[in-house]
Amino acid sequence: MTDTPKPPHVGDRLVASSAPPRPHRPARPGGPTVTLWSRTVSALAYVVKVASRLAALVVVLYAVFTVFKANPANAWYQFVESLAASLALGLANLFELADPRWTTLVNYGLAAVVWLIIGSALAGLIRRAAP
Repeated sequence: MTDTPKPPHVGDRLVASSAPPRPHRPARPGGPTVTLWSRTVSALAYVVKVASRLAALVVVLYAVFTVFKANPANAWYQFVESLAASLALGLANLFELADPRWTTLVNYGLAAVVWLIIGSALAGLIRRAAP
């Protein structure tokens, strides 16, 4: 008993095309060259983006600590609080809500969003400096 191959159907994905195969096209030798300047600019943009995301992370971490009532005597809490106070961009007392935990969440959450926007915009401007 031998299996005879079935003819391909039109709905199958394995139907052979009647068009001739496309030849392999090697990469162009005249493509964009990577210079020391473009690498430096790219690295600087990456550093700016990572730094802004870390700042946003610290600010959000402080807001989460406050919302979930972390122990203020804890060393980690104090460390994050001291960093977040300097990274709040003056937005720590922007809104006054009835619950101080929600006030902290809104104000420091807004600061985190501002950090993300500023970091992305600045990294984009830096990347445009590369030719």
